[in-house]
Amino acid sequence: MSATAHIFQSQPNAARRFERATFWLFRGATYLVLLCGLAVFGTIVVKGAGALVQPKAPFINTAFFTDAPESLYVFEFEGKKFAQGDREHRAFVAEHPAAAKAKTESYVYSAGGIFPCIVGTVLLVVGSMTIALTLGVCAAIYLNEYARDGAFIRFVRLAILNLAGVPSIVFGLFGFGMFVIFFGWNVSLIAGWFTLAFMVLPVVITASEESLKAVPMGFRAGSLALGATKWQTIRTNVLPYALPGILTSSILGIARVAGETAPIMFTAAYVVRDKLPWDVTKISDFFFQGVMALPYHIYVVSSKIPQNEYTERVQYGTAFVFLLVVALIATSSILLRNKLRSRYKW
Repeated sequence: MSATAHIFQSQPNAARRFERATFWLFRGATYLVLLCGLAVFGTIVVKGAGALVQPKAPFINTAFFTDAPESLYVFEFEGKKFAQGDREHRAFVAEHPAAAKAKTESYVYSAGGIFPCIVGTVLLVVGSMTIALTLGVCAAIYLNEYARDGAFIRFVRLAILNLAGVPSIVFGLFGFGMFVIFFGWNVSLIAGWFTLAFMVLPVVITASEESLKAVPMGFRAGSLALGATKWQTIRTNVLPYALPGILTSSILGIARVAGETAPIMFTAAYVVRDKLPWDVTKISDFFFQGVMALPYHIYVVSSKIPQNEYTERVQYGTAFVFLLVVALIATSSILLRNKLRSRYKW
C-alpha cells in the first residue's frame, strides 16, 4: 500500500513533464556544443602536436618556434629518403654534390618554422587593441558622462551597434581604400592596426559604456559635492571601478582581432617576408612595413598550395600555436582584470 502523498508535494502533470523535457533539451544542446568544440580543439591539438613534439631531447621542436618558413625538399640519396628544409638542403648538396642529381620533390612552406608569423600576430594584436581601447574608452566616456541624451546621441549608439555586425571583409576593403591607397601607407603595420582597431571599436565602445554605467551615481555625486571637477571625478571615482569591465571588452576584442584574415590580407600581411619587423634602418620604417601573421599563414598553407602530408603538419601546428598565442594574450588581460577587480571592490 503506497503512502498518502503530502498535500504540498508536487504532482506530476503535463506542464511539469514538458518543463523537464525542455530542461533536458537545453542541457543536451549545451553538451552538444561543448562536444563539438572539444572535437575541433582536440583535432588541432592531436594533429598539431606532430609539428611541436619530436622524439629526441629536448622533445620540443624549438625550430618551429624560432625559424622562418622554408620550402621542403624530399629526395632519395644512397638508398635513404631525406626530407630537408631549404637551408639544410643547400648545405647537404654542397657537402654531397652528387645529391644535386637526385630526383627531388619540393613543397613550399612545409619546412622551417613560424617565428615571423608569431611576431607579426602579436604586433598586430597589441597595436590594434591599444588604438581601439584608447579611442573606444574616450568615446564611451563622452557618450556616458558628457553627452546629453537626444536624437543624435541615440543615432550614434544605433550606428555603433550596426557597425558591430559589419563583416570583416568590408573593414578590410575600407582599410585598403583609406589607409593603404588614400593615406599612402601601403601594406603596413600601421594600416593593419587602424583597420583592425576600427573593426573591433564598436565592441569596445559598447562594453566600456556599459561598464561606466555600472558605477553607482553616488560615486560621482560625492566627488562633485567635495568640489572636484567633472574630469577629476571621472578619472578618480569612475574609471578605476569601470576598468575590469573595460578589460573584459579587450578580451573579446583580442579574440576577434587575432583571428581575422580578411582585413590584414588587404592591409598588413605578406605571404613571406625575409626580414623581421625590427630589422629596419629607420624607426619610422618599423610602422610602414608589412608582416607575416598566423591566420594569413594558415590560409595560404591550407588553400593556396597543393595539399599533402607535409603541409598538413604545418597547418595544424600553426593552428595549435595560434590558439596558444591568443590564449596567452587573453590570459594576461584576464589576470590584469582580476587584479584590478580585487583592488577596486565597492
